[in-house]
Amino acid sequence: MRGIKIVFWILWRVWFYVLMAIPILVMFPFLVASIVTESGYPYFFKMARIWSKFILFGMGFYYKIDKEEALDPDKSYMIVANHTSMADIMLMLAVINKPFVFVGKKELSKIPLFGFFYKRTCILVDRNCSKSKRDVFDSAQKRLNRGLSVCIFPEGGVPNDESIVLDTFKDGAFRLAIEHQIPIVPITFADNKKRFSYTFFSGSPGIMRVKIHALVDTSGKTGDNRKEIREGVREIIYTQLQAFENKK
Repeated sequence: MRGIKIVFWILWRVWFYVLMAIPILVMFPFLVASIVTESGYPYFFKMARIWSKFILFGMGFYYKIDKEEALDPDKSYMIVANHTSMADIMLMLAVINKPFVFVGKKELSKIPLFGFFYKRTCILVDRNCSKSKRDVFDSAQKRLNRGLSVCIFPEGGVPNDESIVLDTFKDGAFRLAIEHQIPIVPITFADNKKRFSYTFFSGSPGIMRVKIHALVDTSGKTGDNRKEIREGVREIIYTQLQAFENKK
């Protein structure tokens, strides 16, 4: 029985990468055309959402969204969520329909095909380079000035310790939100770690519950309020993770 499960997991993981490639290959000319100019990004974003839903449904994932507050299509936001799975990117694209840009780790740009578009549309950060971290703020400002939103996973990566429910939050997302006086959108992903974690021999098709929380206002806030806002947002997500766990 264990052997059958291992074979399933291997084939299932390979299938994930096949699903990643199929829509990119099909839409390749249109994707390339959409990233030639900055004005084409909203079209790229629409195709990215098709790509993400194709993968989620192809893997047998279906999501359920509980939304406390709708987003204004004419405003920019700082979107933050807990990070436990390779599927977090796809789920974020599927549940947020307002164009946004990811701030993500540079290493993902090495993934064949996916990386080609990732490094041309996302804000890349090298966590081992202080200059790269500073450059993120300049790049994010340009996107915000164009009316886009920004998405950051504030844990800065997936916790190495499997027992950690929610790691400490880094300052970047909250510094940006305060500097630009934009609302923060906390989002809780309940089941992504169980569905498709970074542990190879794990996961299964099933539900992915999403909670989009009420906005956290940064109007009139300064750097002195950064820690308070950061910990407040973390507490919102952590409390919701516990609530989801109790509903099992």
